[in-house]
Amino acid sequence: MLSIDRLDVELLELLSRDARIGVVELASTLGISRNTVQSRLRRLEQGGLLVGYRPEIDLAQAGVATQAFIGLEVQQGRLASIVDALVEIPQVLEIHATTGREDLLVRVATENQAGLQQLIERIVMIPGVVHSTTTLALTTPLPYRAVPLIKDMTRNAGWGRSTPTHKE
Repeated sequence: MLSIDRLDVELLELLSRDARIGVVELASTLGISRNTVQSRLRRLEQGGLLVGYRPEIDLAQAGVATQAFIGLEVQQGRLASIVDALVEIPQVLEIHATTGREDLLVRVATENQAGLQQLIERIVMIPGVVHSTTTLALTTPLPYRAVPLIKDMTRNAGWGRSTPTHKE
């Protein structure tokens, strides 16, 4: 596990708002040197905490208006082959292995509800899928985020390596 402090979190927060922000602008905004920013980012990347800089894509603007979550109950011993089959379907956005009745939670997107029905029919035909439950996503009031959690976890950490830990 990588040790992070509030300066690391502030870097991550700025990057989460704009992944294209430059090192010089990060340094200026935070009031630190460019070298400090570069070394922090390199450490976060090499430590595996910062795993990429990806664009946020608004699927609705691309004509993909329907999103849903499909819970799949699978035969024992078939999980890996089902995941492999799901990965090959472009409309599958995410796959999570879960506990409970469903073994997999699959986030999908299609252009319309008719496309969703066809996709569900395709998925339930995968050998080893026993049962499915589909929940249509109407809106996304809170999209995926990680920075608030990391920020909360480091609330008592110092700001920078030389800053003593702050107790509230």
